[in-house]
Amino acid sequence: MSSAITRRKFFRKAGHTLMASGAVAYGGAVSQARAKKRPMAKGVDYYAKLGVTPFINAAGTFTVLSASILPDEVQAAMTLAAQKPVNIEELHRAAGAYLASRLHCEGALVTAGAASALTLGTAACVSMGNDQAIINLPVDMSGLKNEVIVQKTHRYGYDHALRNCGIKFVNVETLEDYEAAFNERTVMAHFFNAAEGGQISREDWVRVAHKHGVPCFNDAAADVPPISNLWNYTQMGFDLVTFSGGKGIRGPQCAGLLLGRKDLIEFALKNNNPYGNTVGRGMKVGKEEIVGMVAAVDWFLSQDEEKMMADFQKRAERIAAQVKNIPTVETKIFLYPVANHVPHLQVNYDPNRIPMTGQQIMEKMRQGSPRIELSPAAGANFVTVGVWMLEPGEDLIVARRLREVLQGAVRA
Repeated sequence: MSSAITRRKFFRKAGHTLMASGAVAYGGAVSQARAKKRPMAKGVDYYAKLGVTPFINAAGTFTVLSASILPDEVQAAMTLAAQKPVNIEELHRAAGAYLASRLHCEGALVTAGAASALTLGTAACVSMGNDQAIINLPVDMSGLKNEVIVQKTHRYGYDHALRNCGIKFVNVETLEDYEAAFNERTVMAHFFNAAEGGQISREDWVRVAHKHGVPCFNDAAADVPPISNLWNYTQMGFDLVTFSGGKGIRGPQCAGLLLGRKDLIEFALKNNNPYGNTVGRGMKVGKEEIVGMVAAVDWFLSQDEEKMMADFQKRAERIAAQVKNIPTVETKIFLYPVANHVPHLQVNYDPNRIPMTGQQIMEKMRQGSPRIELSPAAGANFVTVGVWMLEPGEDLIVARRLREVLQGAVRA
């Protein structure tokens, strides 16, 4: 056998040696650079620079109001994640496996919000086992199942997230309607967890869908707390469930969770960034948001839920105490039944004595300094104060300002 070495082999061998030595040199240089403490960059207040006024959030986790504020632990995790590059697919899979273990389900995916999860979960059901379908969605639906059954009362402002996948809705009202709606084109059964109305329960929705071998999806975007909802619905049998990341979980606003069956989660990932030519390619979640979502789940699961709810209750009580002696004002603390299931304060008054609508009171609160946003749940004679997104001490600021606005409007 000839001992001669070809030019190509020489350069290949030399290249490997150079690469290895280069990696050592690069690694050493990086280690030395990191050993030197880098001065912290001074942050610029871009809200001030851009002329955008922040506010005290006495409304809640509404998307248009930028949802929640990240806990310190989540901010710190995202800052660290921003300092090093990683392979996004590897990070997606590692984060998904970790989240699935913590949330007691088969699979998990960090998405670009709950609406993105609706699209990706639907795309997974439509394209399941068919890689070519991933490329064809939503234009070429030939040969694909594309009917999604939904209760008529569960049609909502997020229908488009599902329709992006080329599906058609089939509306039902009764259990009998539901049973009769399944056919060879049925691809999914969709349930809106916080819907007001509907004759078919979650349990029956799952039972009937599974009897027909069809996956069912539950949109529970705003439905924590309670914390246990993060696994209640998958354990109930829903094949896919989505939660918003930036609401009660206190993660990045542009992130969400898709939880459920491992095979469906796998196809949701195939329909998503970083893969090109997919319906989810534009629904990019960066390394910072993926890590931030994982950190937020860790933070959320560490909370004492009883203590947290008691704190919200006390905030509402402190605000109520400041306004209850204003003529005709009455207050009540209540919980929404499903979504935003935390104490809220409703302030009612006689519009003959306080001649302002709830919207006008909201505008007065918005025009003050500091700016304060109340919940959009307002009427001709009441406003609603959301307390759970307030920072420490802000409840008293809200109370004083609300008292000032109401008292100043009292007609003698």
